[in-house]
Parts: sequence; C-alpha cells; structure tokens
Amino acid sequence: MQKLKIERGIRLRVAIALATFCIFIVGALSIILYVASDNIEEDHIEQVVRMEMDHLVHRYRKHSDFISQIGSHLKSYVIRNMDDELQIPAYYRGLSSGYHRIYYDFVDIHVLVRTIDDVKFLVSYRITLHKQRLSELRLLIVLSWTLVVAIAFVVGYLLAGLLVKQVTDLAERVKLLAPGDVEGMLLVQPDMDEEVAQLAHALDDYQNRIKRMLQREQEFTANISHELRTPITTILTSCELLVAYPNLPDRVRIRINMIEAAATRMGEQLQSLLFLAREQSLGALEPVAVAECVNNVAESLQMEIQRKNLAFEMMVDTDEMLVLNRQALHTALTNLLRNAVQYTENGFIRVEFNNKCLSITDSGIGIESAYLPLLYERYFRGSTQGEGLGIGLAIVKRICAHYDWAIVVESQTGKGTKFQIVFT
Repeated sequence: MQKLKIERGIRLRVAIALATFCIFIVGALSIILYVASDNIEEDHIEQVVRMEMDHLVHRYRKHSDFISQIGSHLKSYVIRNMDDELQIPAYYRGLSSGYHRIYYDFVDIHVLVRTIDDVKFLVSYRITLHKQRLSELRLLIVLSWTLVVAIAFVVGYLLAGLLVKQVTDLAERVKLLAPGDVEGMLLVQPDMDEEVAQLAHALDDYQNRIKRMLQREQEFTANISHELRTPITTILTSCELLVAYPNLPDRVRIRINMIEAAATRMGEQLQSLLFLAREQSLGALEPVAVAECVNNVAESLQMEIQRKNLAFEMMVDTDEMLVLNRQALHTALTNLLRNAVQYTENGFIRVEFNNKCLSITDSGIGIESAYLPLLYERYFRGSTQGEGLGIGLAIVKRICAHYDWAIVVESQTGKGTKFQIVFT
C-alpha cells in the first residue's frame, strides 16, 4: 500500500505538472491562433467586399445601364435616384459612404458604400459561411487542446513510471530489511541513477547507525538483566532455604513470604520492562487453561484480597483453553488484577471468560473519562492511590498489540472499571 502511495504520488505529480505545462503553452498558442484567425478572417471579408465594390464600379463605367447581380450572400446595388433607394432593403437605406457592419435578423452583414458622381454603389456581404468556418475552427482548437493535454498527461504518467521505478524498487528492498541488517542486503545497486544512489547510500548509513544503536541497547539490557536477575534469584533461593528451617516463628515466616512475593513481583516487572524495551516475544505459543492461569495470578494477590475483604468471583470454566503465549497472558492478567485489587477498597473483583473474551471487573474507584485517552501511556497514573510506576497498562497494551489481541475498557467514576481482552 505504501508503495502505491509513493508511486502514484510522484507519478501523478509529474503527469499533472506536464499536463499543466501543456495547458498553459498549448492554451496560449490556441488563443494566439484564434485571435490571428479571427483577424485574418475579418481582413479577408473586407478584402472580398472591396474587390466586389471595385468590380461593381468598373462594370458600371463600362455599361451604365447594367443590372447588378444579387446572390444569396454577396449582393451589390447601384442607386441612381430615390426610386432605386426605395427598391433596396430598408436596413440599407440612408447609409453614408464608408464601411458598415449591420446586424439584422441575427445575421452579421458587412456593407461598403461608395458615391461617385451622385451615384451610390452598395455592396453587402452576409458572413454566415465565415462565421461557420470560424466556429468550426474554434471547435477544432478546443478539441486539439484537450487531446494534447490528455496525451501529455498519459505520456507524463508513463514517463514518471520509468522515473520512479528505481525508487519503488528501493522501497521494496527497504521493506525486506530487518533492523540493523546491513550485511544481509546493500541498498546501493550499480545501475542506479545518481540521485537514487545517494538516497540508497543514506539509507545504508542509517542502517549502520541503527545496527550500532541496537548492539549498544542489547548489551545494556543484557547486562542490566543479568545484574538484576542474579540478586533476585539469590533472594528467592534464600527465602526457600529459610522457610525450610523448622520451628520458625509465624511472624518471621510471614516476613519471609512477603520478601519472596516482593522478589517474585520484581522479577515479573523486570521481564515486563525488558519486553517493553526490546519488543520481543515472551515465549512460544501453547494450549493454556484460562482458569489455571487466572488462579495462579489470583493466588499471588490472595493476601491483599483477604486484607481488604474483597469478594473474588471467577466465572471461568476449567475446560476453557486458548492457544497463546502463557507468559504473555500471565503478565497481562497480573497487571490487570493487581490494578483491580489496588484501586478497590470494598466490593468485588470478577473474572469472566466467554467467546474468547476475558473480562476483569471491579467495584473500585473507577477512571475519570478525561483520563481514558491517556490510560495506556507510560508512567501515567490516573490516581495517587496505591503504588506503582504507571507502566502496567502500557505493558498490557503492548502485549495485546504484539499478539493482535483487542483490549477495551469501560469505567464510571466511583462505580468501578471493566477491562476486556478479546483474543483472536
């Protein structure tokens, strides 16, 4: 789709530019031709009338008693007295010597009057045929102009296709590149035009910079992951060893369990942060029992649920299965259920699953409508209640986008919130 947008954009612009150029150039030539032909036609008409006048005068001088000929378009009259004046059409009477233009009955008539020795000579010419030829010429000019513009547009579009072919080919090769894949495919080709080759060189250089940046980021996240996982593993191992000691006071055992839960949560947050940073998959796809995954997450939050005396309602059949990434579902559920517990002081938390739709509903403080567009922004927190960095919902949104799951939220302030994940 992007290729079509680029190609059509450049090709259309070139074709339109060429067509516009032809519109102005050919249009100017057409106007010049029209004006020139109009003037030439007027001169030709006047020449015909004057030649007919000279011929009329010459015949009268040779034979003064001749009768002038009257045709359908060209007419000539010899007026010797008032009776002859009354014999001619009314719209010719009383015209003085000179050249005249008369419009009668929607017809343009050119009239030349000359007086010699008290004899008036009159030649009239109906220019209907000239008007018809001029109209045909105008139509021919307009049709020729339209045809030239259309041809220019088509030719421009075809020529532009040749011009942008290297650009579209370059775009296709760029689409096949992975981030930092410099050795895999060089964009510069020996048969490229100079301008396209400059663009390809710039993209290759950009790929090199991306590769170096990714290497630095991967080294950094790997180091951080190692440095953080090591103490977390040590804490969890120590907790397991301490819990194994007999005769531990209940108070100490509770503290150890709290340390273990905090370390486990820190490990989950670390995994989520690495997912956000690297946008990498959390694992392979496998059949997952939805009820089992919900129970595992709820068990880690059981102490907080009991402390607030919340009713935890799970309406998920034990035989409901989904083929997905277990860690992705676990991470999304952990963040959503933790938020539900954190922002609910009394009432219930309900988990439902039906038709590939997992719903988490609570009776908590709700979310103001003004905050809903910002809900999935990193580090955004719609309330000062509870703890957290404000990245939980951002992680959930990123996981859903990564696996093509849809996430929907409905909330009313003071009445609770409902999150829905629709699995594809």
